[in-house]
Amino acid sequence: MLINDTRYRSLTFQAIAALLLALSIWYLGNNLIQNLRAAGLNISYDFLGNPAGYDINQRLVEYDNQDSHGRAALVGVLNTLLVAFLACVTATIFGVIAGVLRLSNNWLVSKLMAVYVEIFRNIPVLIWIIIIFTIMTAVLPGPRAFRGDNPDSTMLLDLFAFTNRGVYIPMPWFESGLFASTALNWVLVLAVLIGSLFVTRRIETWATAKQEATGVRPKTLLMVLGVWLVPFILLMLIMGLTWEVPALKGFNFQGGIKIGGPLIALWFALSIYTGAFIAENVRAGIQAISKGQTEAAAALGLRPGRIMNLVILPQALRVIIPPLISQYLNITKNSSLAIAVGYADITATLGGITLNQTGRAIECVLLLMLFYLTASLVISMVMNIYNASVKLKER
Repeated sequence: MLINDTRYRSLTFQAIAALLLALSIWYLGNNLIQNLRAAGLNISYDFLGNPAGYDINQRLVEYDNQDSHGRAALVGVLNTLLVAFLACVTATIFGVIAGVLRLSNNWLVSKLMAVYVEIFRNIPVLIWIIIIFTIMTAVLPGPRAFRGDNPDSTMLLDLFAFTNRGVYIPMPWFESGLFASTALNWVLVLAVLIGSLFVTRRIETWATAKQEATGVRPKTLLMVLGVWLVPFILLMLIMGLTWEVPALKGFNFQGGIKIGGPLIALWFALSIYTGAFIAENVRAGIQAISKGQTEAAAALGLRPGRIMNLVILPQALRVIIPPLISQYLNITKNSSLAIAVGYADITATLGGITLNQTGRAIECVLLLMLFYLTASLVISMVMNIYNASVKLKER
């Protein structure tokens, strides 16, 4: 019955396939353990507690060369997430702008965007990383150019320094924070911003309900500005927000926030490279919308910009989001090319220096695979949730 009855046949085949898959995984795992045992090796992660012995220039948390390999791996994870997040945001901006402008009625603008797309997406991203890093180190002045009574270079607005070692910007900090930990103070700021966002959504919901009931939408601009600005400004005054401006001391700038050249090169290269692919996704999504939508909106008196923002793009998102997820995943995985310019991401720390020092290749590779798999699944989950929120709702 389990074979001939169509009600149960599919379940039988699935059970057999699951059993074969489980046996295959068991065989491969057992074979690995036996081979390691025969070679006198074992899988152990005790090395993560040993001192790393190497420095990392670009980092988001405190670290020195006497910290453990696990701490170094954490720095690499945060660096990877940082460049992936920044590149996803800027690549989306570049892609949306280029995708919309490529459909412009202005011949010159549309052709320029077509040239951008064809050039940047047809040259490997590694080459763009190296090109941008080389240009940055060759064109921008060194810190010594800012020294002297008549320096060759000066800081922008006496706040920003652009050098071949990186860009130095002012760093915000709190003189009288509510918590002893700086991280907790910033968590509080983030919580206030999230609360403002929640209240803003409630205001928009109230305004929509009012419009549906009366036909007139109430003005909410001042309310929204108050919700965002008043709590934020009060919190900054209470916590004593101030800025640490970078200053040239000795042979380099001290203070402020340093955005290293490798980070800038990797960030910008991933952005312009992936932005070219996103531009094609945006163009395809816009062209998938019937021209009748544009004509109907124009007949109602809407301007072209409002038509694009209110009519075309919201519908085009249903076509744009699925391939956009793949581009975000590509950015996250392509960030592993950071080792080419010396940016200490997870591949350079755990999969590079730590692996070479400890010789624990299997353990390091397994951790790398786990990190990229987890990051990719989280990105896919978040974007799929958003995709479900914008898809066409059926009755």
